Amino acid sequence: MFVRFPVYLSLLRGAFAGFLCLIGGCSAGKPPASSEEPWFEDVTEAAGLSFVHVRAQDARFLFPEIMSGGAAWLDYDGDGLLDLYLVQGGALEPEASPPPMNRLYRNRGDGTFTDVTASAEVGDTGYGMGCAVMDYDNDGDPDLYVTNVGKNRLFRNEGNGTFFDVTDRAGVGDAGWGASATFFDYDADGNPDLFVVNYVVWSPEQEIKCYTGGQQDYCMPANYNAPATDVLYRNTGDGSFLETTREAGLQEAKGNGLGVAPGDYDGDGDVDLYVANDGLPNQLWINNGDGTFTDRGLITGTAVNRQGRAEASMGVLSADFDGNGELDLFLTHLRDETNTLYLNRGGFFEEVTIQAGLAAPSIQATGFGTGAADFDHDGFLDLYIANGRVGRTRSAEGDDPFGEPDHLFLGREGGRFEQVPPTTAFSMPVSDNSRSAAFGDYDNDGDVDVLVVTNGGRPHLLRNNAGVRGRWIQFQVVDEKGREATGARLRLNGTKPSQARQVQRTYSYQASNDPRVHFGLGQREDVAGVEVYWPGGTAEMFGPFASNAVYLLQKGKGLVAERVVTTGSE
Repeated sequence: MFVRFPVYLSLLRGAFAGFLCLIGGCSAGKPPASSEEPWFEDVTEAAGLSFVHVRAQDARFLFPEIMSGGAAWLDYDGDGLLDLYLVQGGALEPEASPPPMNRLYRNRGDGTFTDVTASAEVGDTGYGMGCAVMDYDNDGDPDLYVTNVGKNRLFRNEGNGTFFDVTDRAGVGDAGWGASATFFDYDADGNPDLFVVNYVVWSPEQEIKCYTGGQQDYCMPANYNAPATDVLYRNTGDGSFLETTREAGLQEAKGNGLGVAPGDYDGDGDVDLYVANDGLPNQLWINNGDGTFTDRGLITGTAVNRQGRAEASMGVLSADFDGNGELDLFLTHLRDETNTLYLNRGGFFEEVTIQAGLAAPSIQATGFGTGAADFDHDGFLDLYIANGRVGRTRSAEGDDPFGEPDHLFLGREGGRFEQVPPTTAFSMPVSDNSRSAAFGDYDNDGDVDVLVVTNGGRPHLLRNNAGVRGRWIQFQVVDEKGREATGARLRLNGTKPSQARQVQRTYSYQASNDPRVHFGLGQREDVAGVEVYWPGGTAEMFGPFASNAVYLLQKGKGLVAERVVTTGSE
């Protein structure tokens, strides 16, 4: 028996949209997939995504050109379908022609998207890097924050299909070189706060020239020796933010920040921050619960690799890879380094990249966006890595000198992985200069799809065909007032392997992802229940649940749930 309870109007609209998907289909007539099909099918062209990322209108080897390319999945119109926002590069110096702009694509529910940038009034023309999504004003719809080289922008969702630029009123227009950003409630007052990761103190006048093999090339951050300070804003609850970087203890810590992953890494009930720095030690900012943070990266073993060296960290994600209920960390790095997996051992971390099978495949790749999901529904987290170079290398004639193949890894027991061959992973090779990778179930068929941004080219929308191999369950998780419960952790009961996830939008590289919590169930038709560990330290049990459905869980409503969507994979 499922008991209904009040939630935001947008969630109710989403439930109705899910019902329409059930009776009419939301997957553009997608035929049933077979277990022999490649895991991912590139449907970019069929979906109508005409976006082309512009690295530079006139390439000048200015440093930010090679780092741009962000993406976000968000249901901006409350119809229960994930829409897509793509961040543009363009021009770093005055140009004769109009600069290109960011684009918003509305999900039509039939597998295709429509460009609604003009009508939504959200086409920022700054030199874009990434974006973050959250309902910062608690009015029931998702808002959008865009990071730029220069002034960042906050677009408030008006609830009528349009956005309004409230950057100045909100006081969040930091003018540095913003990379990734995240909304999270660090002071537990119910209002999402904002953390912005800055990369390098840079301007066109400070640009220097670097060379590879006698040819001009992009420089590395160490060439500039200009690490930046990240910025923390506290949400005052009246539509504005107050910068609290210094008060929180973050002012003196600088780095070449690119990625950020919030999460409760020490298990004390509040949300911490992990920052991936390019070529400098990474930072694990532990929330002290009094409005301040302490960097415990070195103490916990997450600042450097097992050889004690800082690596060129770009993308980052937090997930429970070994099923022990604690958040682990995975980072992507520059070619000639390995990507890095840290397993959480009670608040201290062990670097296990080699044992996990992730070291050797990453030596010849430069990783950026990354995400972990149970793509094939076998009960283990799989791993996607978007690769692309940051400097020229010798390649065959006609090849993109910056292009590299993306990687897909099949998850195994105990946090181990094996690489999926490219012909098994993809219907068409994904071998471009990849940057952001954003993860979400855009076609509402119960499995996790991937959007990969190409720096200087077209994106790849990768529809998941592997989910048919098993059953699944998803959860939308909200607090007692119906607000998205970012940072809440969920553990399934009675399943083998043990599975735990967290509510999170922010991970990967300059991306915002689907906040629904997804589990693969193998061939199980139901689960006994799910335990939710709420921010603040309380826990609550919900269930039981049938598989192949999305459920809404609200704090204070334990043992009851509302079935929101039932689609696909029956």
